[in-house]
Amino acid sequence: MTNPQIDYAAMAAQWRAERETTLKASRTELLAQLRALGISEVTAEYEGYGDSGNVEDVTVQPAEVKLPEPLATEVGDFAWSLAYHHHLGFENNEGGYGTLTWDITGDSITLDHADRYVECSHSYVEGL
Repeated sequence: MTNPQIDYAAMAAQWRAERETTLKASRTELLAQLRALGISEVTAEYEGYGDSGNVEDVTVQPAEVKLPEPLATEVGDFAWSLAYHHHLGFENNEGGYGTLTWDITGDSITLDHADRYVECSHSYVEGL
C-alpha cells in the first residue's frame, strides 16, 4: 500500500482561505454591534510567548461607553485571531506582542506587531 502525497502548500492555502472567511464574518458581525453602541474606536493589546498568550486589554472610544463583557471577549478573540492570521506562530518561544487599533467609523484596522527573538554569537577556537 502506498502513501498518498500530502500537498502541504494546498492545505495551508485552504486553511488561510477558511480563516479569512471566518475573520471577515466575525468582523462584519462585530462592526454592527460596536457601531450600535456608539463606539468609534477599539484598541486591543495582545502578547504571546512560551507557546501561549492572550489579549491583555481591550479599550474603546469614547471611553464613557461601557463594552459588555461578552462583547469584549469576542473583540479580544477577533484581535488574537487576526494577529495570528498575519503572524502565524508568534506565540511560540520568545513570542511577540502588538496592538490592534480598529477605526469603527471607517472600518479600518491597523495591526502594530513585534516579534521577539534571541540572537547568539558564538565562537570556538582550539589549539591556538
